[in-house]
Amino acid sequence: MSLSAWPDNVAGDILFLMDAAHDVEREHLNGWLERDSEKQKHTGNVERVVVPIAASPERIPTRDLLTKLHLPAETLVIPVRVVWLKALDVKNTTPRIRDLLFGTPRHPGRFKARRILKNHPMRAKCVSGKPATLGELTERLTSRLGASPEDEQLAEFIAGQASIALDLAERRLRGSRYKVPRSVAQNLSASREFTAALEELSKDVGRPVTNLKTEAAGIFKELISVPQAFWLDVSYVLNRKVSSLGYKAKTVINEEQLNRVRQISKEHPTAILCTHKSHIDFPALNAAFFENDFPALHTFGGVNMAFAGVGFLARRAGVIFIRRSFQDDPLYKLILRQYIAYLMEKRFPLSWAFEGTRSRVGKLMPPKYGILKYVIEAANANDSRDLHIVPLAINYDLISDVRDYAAEQSGHKKRPESLSWFVSYWRSLKRPMGQIYMDFGEPIVLEKAPSGDDRLALAKVALKVGVEVNRVTPLTLTSVATMMLLGSAPRALTRDELRRDITRVMTWALERNIKFTRIFKIDNEDEVDELGQVLIENRLVTRYDDGPDEVYAIKSNKHAVASYYRNTTIHHFVNKAIAELALLSVDAGEESPLEAFWQELDELRDLFKYEFFYTPRQEFYSDVRQELRRYAEDWEESLAADAEYANTLLLQFSPLVAHATLTQFVEAYYVVAKVALATPPETALQLDDCVRRSFEYGKQAYLQRRISSEASIGKLLFQNGYQWLDNKGLTGLGGDDLTQQRSDACKGLHRLMRRLQQIQSMALPVD
Repeated sequence: MSLSAWPDNVAGDILFLMDAAHDVEREHLNGWLERDSEKQKHTGNVERVVVPIAASPERIPTRDLLTKLHLPAETLVIPVRVVWLKALDVKNTTPRIRDLLFGTPRHPGRFKARRILKNHPMRAKCVSGKPATLGELTERLTSRLGASPEDEQLAEFIAGQASIALDLAERRLRGSRYKVPRSVAQNLSASREFTAALEELSKDVGRPVTNLKTEAAGIFKELISVPQAFWLDVSYVLNRKVSSLGYKAKTVINEEQLNRVRQISKEHPTAILCTHKSHIDFPALNAAFFENDFPALHTFGGVNMAFAGVGFLARRAGVIFIRRSFQDDPLYKLILRQYIAYLMEKRFPLSWAFEGTRSRVGKLMPPKYGILKYVIEAANANDSRDLHIVPLAINYDLISDVRDYAAEQSGHKKRPESLSWFVSYWRSLKRPMGQIYMDFGEPIVLEKAPSGDDRLALAKVALKVGVEVNRVTPLTLTSVATMMLLGSAPRALTRDELRRDITRVMTWALERNIKFTRIFKIDNEDEVDELGQVLIENRLVTRYDDGPDEVYAIKSNKHAVASYYRNTTIHHFVNKAIAELALLSVDAGEESPLEAFWQELDELRDLFKYEFFYTPRQEFYSDVRQELRRYAEDWEESLAADAEYANTLLLQFSPLVAHATLTQFVEAYYVVAKVALATPPETALQLDDCVRRSFEYGKQAYLQRRISSEASIGKLLFQNGYQWLDNKGLTGLGGDDLTQQRSDACKGLHRLMRRLQQIQSMALPVD
């Protein structure tokens, strides 16, 4: 039974604003109001006006409402609506093909509505929104505009406020997943802040405000998403279908963490930054949030993804498509900033991929500041306090995209997105690939947002997000198995050896509170067989079982693909790996072995700074100390007293991981350094030329076994190697001294490769 729309103890005038699309809805609302009026015994004047809000939520017809604006300011405006429920229950959100053809059951036409009322009257619920007096609404708009509104403006504003109030009432029946903004373009263009910003821009660019407003209308249409309940349902069905083609139907997500983020988004402006590993990321994210009744995310995406069909649906499901480049368009930047500020002010959660981090080699890469910059700029300009940036790690057992990533890293061009690409990608998802996992990190809270031009502040925020994402990224059996198999290559591992190595890593990780997606059962041989079979079916691993022992190895042409999975979690092992290499560098005759250890640790940290996010330096030192104390509480005193203790301590490590985590990067840098050495000192080494020649020499070096794996041959690896050389001043012009410095760099990397080979020998089982 619907609740009464009549307020208690109100004797004054009332205006019922009836959201009715046709005469059936109007009659049903009138009947409801008439029945309840007799109970309330209201004595004041009552007026009614039909304003079809739901039928056209973005362009609400207000002609009839204009005739009611002369009513006394004390008149209470009460919006009312019929909510049409589905046949089964409120949260049955699966749309049907017939709904696309004959209309959504949420907004039935005249004949269908009459049939529902006759056969299923309980599916028609009348609701009312929070009331306000005509004077209060006028004052509210006057404050927003900074001037007395015209009648047309006031009518549009009242209709917009009624829409919001009715949506809120309807969500109590349908759920929070349908919380969406209404009439955003109208509200923005009518706001005092936008008007003032437009006038300022007019002065800066020398264009009339009217001219800018005309162009702005086009940008509003291009930029602003218009999420709608029906299309959110359609989007959910598609998202669930795509994200479950090759994966188990239920995404693993911590409900307690999700509920915490839900509460944060209600109370504060919120941005959810997720890692970007696959095109499945956002379908899986939106499907999981929809299933958990989380408010619809406003997700930023590149306009290249707004191709036929997909763009139409995505815009109606909350996606905001942004131009790839708009640095020279101040009006576009202004509108984007105002739009973001509006969404934050109204507590609509934002979401986007951590830009620059969709690494083709698996690990998190240094971010770009594009969207983060605009969000922080918007928060700063509008003085939005306590902006909560929530890191989200999305992880997979296996990823269909990895083959494409490996191809790109080997020098092939990226295939552009299109409808045919989408269909092809969809088909590629049919092979079983395990599970999807989502883990939230601790929010980064900006009590007061810095200026968007403060690159240092942006870098600090991005670093905190990156460190937190890495912290909550769980280890997967695939990532650990590929790390162990790549670390042993070219030697294969028996089933028992592989199980032993995985067990050692798992034990090490659990002692350090590093999460595993699934706990490996040590004494269950079927676990290894199942894991091996999945990797074999996905053409990553080869198994040989004709000899006395069953052995596993990464397929010779799949090292780059396997390294992707390994790289997704190697950040957990980097501190330990660097410590292992630093210990091995301490010479037996070193006079100050502890000092030499810390110096080498610093140099290695600097070497890999283009590959990994580090905690601040002192915290990094503390983490290394804590790690080594797990093996020997007095390791610093012992090492200071005896250089040979470095090797003694290293032999206690289980597992050893430096060879399995860092070889790929050292070998790639070595290839780049060799290319630099072969470049005449009077010729500057350019990035593109360096990468091209590194591919050529890298393939030769692999055939000559100067490097151990094709995983060390990759575009991003070579680009980072170039950055490292450039940072050392070894890419410019010079003389013999430059050649000598390049030679020294090659020798240093070669020594490091030898050290990694030593650690590999120490880690391999003795026959």
